[in-house]
Amino acid sequence: MLTTPVASVASYADLRALRRQDHEIAEIIDGEAARQCDTLQLIAAENFTSPAVLAALGSPLANKYAEGYPGARHHGGCEIVDAAERIACERATGLFKAAHANVQPHSGSSAVLAAYAALLRPGDTVLAMGLAHGGHLTHGSPANVSGRWFDFVGYGVDSDTGLIDYDQVRALAREHRPRAIVCGSISYPRHPDYALFREIADEADAYLIADAAHPMGLIAGGAAPSPVPYADVVCATTHKVLRGPRGGMLLCGPELAERLDRAVFPFTQGGAQMHAVAAKAVAFGEAAAPAFAAYAHQVVANARMLAGALEAEGFAVLTGGTDTHLIGADPSPLGMDGRAARGRLAAAGLVLDTCALPSGDGRGLRLGTAALTTQGMREPQMAEIASFFTRAIREADGPPRRVRAEVRELAGRFPPYQG
Repeated sequence: MLTTPVASVASYADLRALRRQDHEIAEIIDGEAARQCDTLQLIAAENFTSPAVLAALGSPLANKYAEGYPGARHHGGCEIVDAAERIACERATGLFKAAHANVQPHSGSSAVLAAYAALLRPGDTVLAMGLAHGGHLTHGSPANVSGRWFDFVGYGVDSDTGLIDYDQVRALAREHRPRAIVCGSISYPRHPDYALFREIADEADAYLIADAAHPMGLIAGGAAPSPVPYADVVCATTHKVLRGPRGGMLLCGPELAERLDRAVFPFTQGGAQMHAVAAKAVAFGEAAAPAFAAYAHQVVANARMLAGALEAEGFAVLTGGTDTHLIGADPSPLGMDGRAARGRLAAAGLVLDTCALPSGDGRGLRLGTAALTTQGMREPQMAEIASFFTRAIREADGPPRRVRAEVRELAGRFPPYQG
């Protein structure tokens, strides 16, 4: 649990001055802070950063323009921010046992785009998880630049087990001879077999790109296997389970370092956001501490408990459980589809997303336990939350007011920031 008083979240973030100057925006910030404390955050991509991370984000580093890399900037006065970026890179490579890190990507999507820019040319074939099976927009959506610049071929999961169909991956790789294979998903709750992906990529003479945005925090805490020994490039976010600022990062070996750096700047991005880079450094430092390993393992323990409890309540849990912070659940056995269930749950103060189901065109529920675990919740609270799910969906008339009151009470017992 985060224990630093909320009043000390950032010495440079003078909220009283903001209220005096811009009451409208101050009210919005107060309202969002209240919402986060008054509801349960089960969105798998969200977490609560530490006050130290928020302090870096709200610091004077936000004022500095820093195009380029440490020691080779296009602007003067970067000596101090260079030190921040060097520390962030050193901590990232040490934490993930990688040869090279680039911490400048503004988001996970920016990191993936840079990986494509470094390794591919427009029109190249890429094999990635199909969008209907849990692939990300950057894995070939026609609405995304990835789907417009490259020829994506989608692999999927077995309709019965929900597990990746590696025979299909191998067959598609042999048929299409892709320039790159992407492993990673926004909703797959099991560990990918990185060694097998590497084997398939080698057979096809393809690059292997691991989009580890979701499991990266678990990897940092030793609660999930690492793709670093197997992938040519690892793309990740620095929020989610990693509990840092919203942003991206890239890891690779020395042979691709220069190409990857050029793909980030100047090809796909301009100046680095140095307040975010410093905040990433803070998060990497926190993730290297023994307490973070305990946290990461508790995230998984909570997810397994919640998945089992939801299954006992009548939900169809995808893949029969989870190895990560992610849970996919189909509420149709309770007589409601994912979109309608999400609305009922939101009215009860349970905030989560929908996701594609491995068969058909229905929607399921996607949820995660990273934020709940940061608040200090453990297995007993997961059982309570599963009960909230069922009662919120089954309550016959009107909004689930009784469940909403119980959710508010539970959230009040585990505030994200003390004080």
